[in-house]
Amino acid sequence: MSEKKRQDESLKKLIKRYLNHIEIEKNYSKYTIRNYAKYLSVFRSWFEKTFEQEYIERLTSDMVSSYRLFLSRKEDEKGRRLSPTTQSYYIIALRALLKYLSKKGIKSLAPEKVDIPKTESRRIKFLSREQVERLLNSTDTTDEKGLRDRAIMEVLFSTGLRVSEIAKLNRDQIDLKSREFGIIGKGRRARLVFLSERAVMWLKSYLGSREDAYNPLWIRYAGRESDITSSGESMRLSVRSIQRMVERYRKIAGLPIRVSPHVLRHSFATTLLSSGADLRSVQEMLGHKNVATTQIYTHVTNPQLKRIHEKYMK
Repeated sequence: MSEKKRQDESLKKLIKRYLNHIEIEKNYSKYTIRNYAKYLSVFRSWFEKTFEQEYIERLTSDMVSSYRLFLSRKEDEKGRRLSPTTQSYYIIALRALLKYLSKKGIKSLAPEKVDIPKTESRRIKFLSREQVERLLNSTDTTDEKGLRDRAIMEVLFSTGLRVSEIAKLNRDQIDLKSREFGIIGKGRRARLVFLSERAVMWLKSYLGSREDAYNPLWIRYAGRESDITSSGESMRLSVRSIQRMVERYRKIAGLPIRVSPHVLRHSFATTLLSSGADLRSVQEMLGHKNVATTQIYTHVTNPQLKRIHEKYMK
């Protein structure tokens, strides 16, 4: 192998190529790419330091076992060990990298030889309908910012959108008349989402309060003077700002659990299922590739199953 080709297949270069791949070809969110970059950076540092070489073609199953032992003993800056779930994220990232290398014909350990650690299933967090109403009603809608915040949360609960998906929305995407619009979600999968009548009402109120011609559906209300573009892209509300906003209203509403946009997504799914929606339909509305992913919500149907059993098995 030539020295140049050798350099091109160093672990550092291969990780960079993989991260570009999941950004461009897989359309992973910035948050996911950032996490994969962190996980693979830790692996690379450990691999090069432990084995004093930078070519992943030499990776073996025994080395992966040593890496898993390293992760189990790894501590964060506060001296805390990584949880089993967090450790599994590091291994998932490594396995994904090996799968990519295999597809590209780059010699290394076969990805199927890397087992994903089993972790305890976590019970998902979601709000009851009464709690959702408390959250939505905690907004002060006497000004533009309050109207925006109410509209954001109404749309989150009405559509089940991921926070990265709702943050990307532009005004011209939304059809208030038909109460539906298309998006390109995770994995570049297209899907149709639907707005409730109430979500449309709050969207109209919010958009009616806007006097700008900016493209982003959600804009920030600080530092307007800093915008120098005609589209107003620099005024777009960030994912992090939406996350902080939802948690702020959770505190105002006095809800007992931390609330994120994803909790509203969970609440959307559990509300549909507990009201009688079928699993396949909810899968489509959530944009899940596999129905198995949607099945994490089926615990909410257990009371219905019990009632059916009692009805027919007296």
